[in-house]
Amino acid sequence: MASPARPAPSRGPVAPHLLDNAAWAALTGPHASFAERVGRAARYPVDVSPFTALADPADPRAWTDLATLVGPGTVTPVTGAGSAPDGWQTVRSGQGVQLVDTGLRAEPAPDAVRLGPDDVPEILDLIALTEPGPFLPRTIALGTYLGIRHRGRLVALAGERLRPPGWTEISAVCTAPDHRGRGLATRLVRAVAAGIRKRGDTPFLHAAATNTGAIRLYESIGFTLRRRTDFLLVRTPAAEPEQTARAVRCA
Repeated sequence: MASPARPAPSRGPVAPHLLDNAAWAALTGPHASFAERVGRAARYPVDVSPFTALADPADPRAWTDLATLVGPGTVTPVTGAGSAPDGWQTVRSGQGVQLVDTGLRAEPAPDAVRLGPDDVPEILDLIALTEPGPFLPRTIALGTYLGIRHRGRLVALAGERLRPPGWTEISAVCTAPDHRGRGLATRLVRAVAAGIRKRGDTPFLHAAATNTGAIRLYESIGFTLRRRTDFLLVRTPAAEPEQTARAVRCA
């Protein structure tokens, strides 16, 4: 007689993946030198990146720490949280996708140039024209940014943003409208990825869930959808939180 089926042994709770809370992993890891932090909340300097992060978005104490960090009545983006607690105003919400490199052909782009602080005004002009996401006066300090020029004009861009341990996000991927259709963005993504892999990290990236064209492109060149993400733009409570710890820059 056949033995009765036995239930599979329990494996216990699965530990969260670093990329489930990528901004927190970056600010408490390779990007700790940028971090402004109060307890369970952290952010980048406001001229580097608008992103804030919570150690655990389900922990009310982390939200209290965030309110102390950014100040009362302040509008700030929060990643990884589906909703804000009572007393917080949700200004805007949205959904995105996170994709990871599973088969990208990474290779240098001979026509790409490394961009630096002197190029920031031109980068900001291209960002304003194409709107790939936030880029601020010191965002370029987060990692390597590469561009392609045509007759001296910057027409395409891609670079590095979040750096959780073992991973690097490719961001600010954009091409001027009059130079699209030539594969410039793909060449830059491959080139940025080559540098990321060279130091032993794995590339990943984010896109708005509504940007189906970009998602199809990323999937076609070797990225795989890992998860869907939530985005909130919130306003902190007008009253000062009970916690009065001072934000400190982590060395």
